[in-house]
Formats: sequence, structure tokens, C-alpha cells
Amino acid sequence: MGKEKKNGFILQAGILAAAGVVTRIIGILYRSPLVAIIGDEGNGYYSAAYTIYTIILLVSTNGIPSAVSKIVAGKLAKKEYRNAHKILIGAFCYVFVAGGLASLACFFFADTMAGENSAMVLKVFTPTIFFSGILGVFRGYFQAHGSMLQTSFSQVLEQIANALVSIGAAVLFLSFVSQADTTTQAVYGAMGSAVGTGMGVVIALLFMIIVYRMNSPMFQARRKRDRSGKSLTYKQVFTMILTMVTPVILSTCIYNVSSFTNLQIYSRISETLRGYTEAQIATAYGYFSGKANPITNIPIAFAAAMSIAIIPAISGSYEKGNKKETRDKIGQGIKTAMLISIPSAVGMAVLAKPVVYLLYPQPQSLETVSKLLMIMSPSVVFYGLSTVTNGVLQATGYVNKPVIHASVALIVQTIVLAILLIYTPADVSAMSVTAVLYSLCVSLLNGISLRRKLQYHQEMVKTFMLPVIAAAGMGAAAYGIYWGMEQCFVLFKLKQPDTMSWSLNCISLMISVLGAAVLYFLLIIKLKAIEKQELQALPKGTFIVRIAQKLHLL
Repeated sequence: MGKEKKNGFILQAGILAAAGVVTRIIGILYRSPLVAIIGDEGNGYYSAAYTIYTIILLVSTNGIPSAVSKIVAGKLAKKEYRNAHKILIGAFCYVFVAGGLASLACFFFADTMAGENSAMVLKVFTPTIFFSGILGVFRGYFQAHGSMLQTSFSQVLEQIANALVSIGAAVLFLSFVSQADTTTQAVYGAMGSAVGTGMGVVIALLFMIIVYRMNSPMFQARRKRDRSGKSLTYKQVFTMILTMVTPVILSTCIYNVSSFTNLQIYSRISETLRGYTEAQIATAYGYFSGKANPITNIPIAFAAAMSIAIIPAISGSYEKGNKKETRDKIGQGIKTAMLISIPSAVGMAVLAKPVVYLLYPQPQSLETVSKLLMIMSPSVVFYGLSTVTNGVLQATGYVNKPVIHASVALIVQTIVLAILLIYTPADVSAMSVTAVLYSLCVSLLNGISLRRKLQYHQEMVKTFMLPVIAAAGMGAAAYGIYWGMEQCFVLFKLKQPDTMSWSLNCISLMISVLGAAVLYFLLIIKLKAIEKQELQALPKGTFIVRIAQKLHLL
């Protein structure tokens, strides 16, 4: 198998990552005007309901794409096309039952799971749980074929519909209560935003159904050519799905239960020891969950894409017993994720305030959100590493390990969060600290399991040390360029010394980010952290190599 073929999952991860970054950028861009419409209180109610909705989704159906991708990829590697189709049918049966029950439970027990105001928003989310499960099956099935294009396009489509409908529905719902008190208006605005989330899922699902129908003749023809002679019973299919999906759901669930746990601990301690009202707690939590956290999720999108792409790639080579190819793919996946995550974390730390000002210019939250983002920046690296290694462990059949590691990390971060809130002046910033701690714990534990179970030894210099050196130089340049632009604006009397308009901040930030990115590209190649063949494996890799050669870097 040639190098290009072997590294094909890197290209697919790049396609999926590009879509992930686009969707997250759209998500952040539309959240800014949406927060301006529904207010920080409304954003807090939405964030609290969304956290609970996410957990219910995880418990019911959110692990299904990874499970379907892993199981189907294994059957495709052995050319068992009929069995792959049976797994698809079995997965649909699973999500119809699990998604349906979860939706009903979410609706009827919303008041128990959330505060009175957030519960109204949570009920609006209930149909989305059912449709998300079906969408996840389609996405996992196409991912198993090594194609991320369908999932990528559906994600972008979903987010565009989400953004447009969220803003429109929020305005519409607010018009119903224009004469009501501010809390009622905040709740109705948050409900409108929840409608947008559901509509995005429905639009994406319709797209995936159309794509599947278009490819249906090819799938049917392939099943007719199946000469494997192996036929699974549906009992075996459901056993495989449950065996795979349960640990995936549990690990992903615990991964996100930390958000719910943090919310509950923060709410109870803030209310009991500091006398905060529900509105104050919702507003502060909205700063963390609704503003700072989505920004960190942008670079993590690449690691998430790498995890999704690496599952069918590693599953196929592992099923065939090719240990060397499996370890090579693990190393390439982790290295590529770190080449993106490390500079992203550094850039986020040094340009935290300009980034927040660009996306959320509300003056009352600017300083707090900037501080939260700066504290959280290392989590970009650790979440990136833990996400990829979770995918590796799932692809190689060690699906219980991420569950154990996430559980240990959850216990550690919960204890630390309670201590910080009770015994230190730290307020909402304590949640940023525990986000870093949680991701660090999972990364370390995953690394230990990879070494013990797969005899995988992580290369350190080119994967971590050289990118850190290049990112440090990049970070210094980014800060210097932004500061220099600011001084130029003062010199030419375009701004006062201690103020910066949104438009000037935007110009300064764009120039500093562009300059820093170019410098990082030059340093990472000059330091030989990445080789020519690795560059070629990236999206537009041939074009990147051609530029590097013209600059005499290769």
C-alpha cells in the first residue's frame, strides 16, 4: 500500500475538520447577534438546557456514529457487504427505540432535570434527540466507507440552518412576550434558539437521506457481489452494536457529564455560599459555556475530525492484523492533531481579549470571558490529544478504556472544582481550570493504555517539542504585531491609548493572525517537524509543498 493510500484518512480528516471549523465559526458568529437578542440571561438558560440535552443525547444515541463506523468498516475490510447492510438496519432499530424513549423522558422529566426557566427550553429540544440518532446512523455508515464528504456537507448545512432559524425564531418568540418581564423574555428567546438547533438537525437528515438514496443502487449491487459466505443473525448484529455502542456512549457521556456536574456544583455553591440568584448564576455560566467554551471548540474541531476519520482507518488495518500500519496511523493522526492544536492554544492565550472582543463585543462580559479563555487555552492541546486517542482505543476494540479514564478524570476535576469554589476567591474561572485538568487526566491515561495494549510508543520531539518551539515564536509574533498595530493607530490618532473600536480590533487581529500563521508555517518546516510526504498527505498538500519548495524550505 502506497504512502498516499495509507495516509488517506489524513485527507478525509482534513475535509471533515474544515467543515468542523466552518460550523464552529458559524456557530460563534451567529451566537453573538443571538446573545444580543436574548441577552446574557437568556443565553444562560439556553446553555443550561443545552448541557442537559447534550447529556441525554449522549446517553441515548450520540455514540452511534462511531459505533457504526467502527463495526461497518471492519466488515467492509473483509468484503462482508451483506453484513454491513444488516448492521445499518440494526443501528436504525436501535436509535428508533433509544431515541424515542430518550425524547419522551426529556419532555416529561424536564422540570426535574433543570430549573423552572431552563426546563421550558429543554422541552423544545426533545424532538431533536430522536432525529439526531437517525442522522448519526447515516453519518457513521458513510464514514465507515472512508468518505467524510457527506458528513462534512451535512454538518455545514445543519449549522447554517441552525443559525438562520435560531435568530429568526428568537425574534419571533420574543415578539410574543414583548410586554413581559425580562426573565420571561429571556426564556422565550432561549426557546427560539432551541428551535433552530432542531431545525438544523432535520435539514441535515433530509440531505443524508437524499445522498443515501442516490448511492442505493451501488450498495445493492455490492451486496449481490458478496462472496464472503458469512451471514450475521440480527441477534448477533444487535449484540455487536450494544457491545460497541455502550462503552462509546458511556465514555462520551462521562466526557460531557463533567459539564453538567460543573454546572450543578457551581450553582449550588454559588447560591449557598455567595448568595447568587438564578439569573446571576445563569449569566456567569453563560460566560463560560456559551462564550468562552465555544471558542476553544474551534481548533478542537480538527482533533474531533481526526478521531472520526481514524476509527475506520485503524479498524480496517487492525482487523487485518497489520500492527505496523496501525501504529503508523496512530502516530500520524496524533502528530497532525498536535501540529494544529499546539499553535491554536498559544494563539488563543496571547490574543484572548482581541478574539473575544471580535466575537462577543458586549462590554459587560469582555474582561471575564477573556480571562476564562486564557485560562482554558491549554485544554485545546489536551482535548485534542484525548479525542484522537479515544478514537484509537475505540477502533482497536479497547472501548472500555475511555470509559474508565473519563470516570477517573471526572472524579478528580469534581473534587478540585469544589475545593476551588469553597476555599478560594475563584468564581466561574474555576470551571476553566478544571476543564484543563480534566482533559489532561484523560490524555495521560489514554497514553498509558496505548503503550500497554498496543505497544505504541509516542514520538516526542517532532510531535510535541518542535511544534511548541515554533508556536512560542508564533505567539510572540502575534502579540507583537497586534501591539504594534495598536500603537500605529494611536500615532495616527485613529484611537485613544486605552480604547479600541471593534473595526480596528478586527483589522489588527486579522493581520496578527495571518502574520503568525505564516511564521508558524515557516518555522515548523524549517525545524523539520514535518516531512515532505507528510505535507503531501494534508488537504492541498501538493500545493503546500510547491510553495515550500519555492521558498527554499524543502
